[in-house]
Amino acid sequence: MDKKIRVLVAKPGLDGHDRGAKVVARALRDAGMEVIYTGLRQTPDMIVKTALQEDVDVIGLSLLSGAHMTLFRDITEDLKKNNMEDVLVIGGGIIPEEDIEPLHEAGIKGVFGPGTSLDDIVKFIKENVKG
Repeated sequence: MDKKIRVLVAKPGLDGHDRGAKVVARALRDAGMEVIYTGLRQTPDMIVKTALQEDVDVIGLSLLSGAHMTLFRDITEDLKKNNMEDVLVIGGGIIPEEDIEPLHEAGIKGVFGPGTSLDDIVKFIKENVKG
């Protein structure tokens, strides 16, 4: 791939913990990707607008608050409304096993829990970005 993969790392909702998101963002940057970090407490609309403005290939969502089913789904629905289905959406955080399949069905292509190797996340993105 000639151009760098552009990744938006976002913290939707009221979750105030971003250490994990920052660790992942650094790993992606170290792997040669361009990373835009939105900061805390972003609405789904803000995340999608930033993704559109920044012309990203990937949106990485991090959530620990338990609102992932609603917020992640709102983001994938907003992406569809904006004809951005080609953006790879991945999520991480505290996500129960039983929620993974419904998240896949909602358009979240990769779900990564605590303890996932950073190399696995980098590899997943590189293998799944359309381009």
